[in-house]
Amino acid sequence: MHEDERDEDLIRRYLDGDVQAFGTLVERHERRVYNLALRMTGREEDAKDATQDAFLSALRKLKGFRGEAAFTTWMHRVTVNACYDLLRKAQRAPLLHERDDGGPSRPEPPMPDHAEAVELSIDVRRALLSVREDFRAVLILCDVQDMAYEDAAAALEIPLGTVKSRLHRGRVALARALGPDSGARERPGETGPSDGAMTR
Repeated sequence: MHEDERDEDLIRRYLDGDVQAFGTLVERHERRVYNLALRMTGREEDAKDATQDAFLSALRKLKGFRGEAAFTTWMHRVTVNACYDLLRKAQRAPLLHERDDGGPSRPEPPMPDHAEAVELSIDVRRALLSVREDFRAVLILCDVQDMAYEDAAAALEIPLGTVKSRLHRGRVALARALGPDSGARERPGETGPSDGAMTR
């Protein structure tokens, strides 16, 4: 294992012919990619497919990785795009209720990211799937995975003001989906939008 190696060094080694280096990158990022895909798609099978598609896409595009953003940020972008593609191909809304018929529920996957600390309730996860996809992506990156707004903007290739606007609108949509008793569920220390980008 090359636990102390930077992602960029592993990429360089892979491009120099060391196939194992990409395997190390997959092992290092697979859980986070899967968790992002699961929250975007709402189904384990779709999340597995999107994860596989994301790494295949990353493998094809790795020569074009210029290191302008961290590999993690770049991988988030690739994963979100894979999820968008999968949801478009399926031509359906994400399932909000996987097992409401009394059947066995599916086990929850491990959550090594920020969600492990906040531990999203089933109601919140279901409500999140009812939020528009572009708003959902920002909510997951910023509020669930605790990504900085600037990094989310880089990952999604959108302006910082758009991140803030979508985050606010996504939070409003999430609160609405959770019902009248849910509250705004803002981040600690945040009281809502304060700049012009969020009021459109």
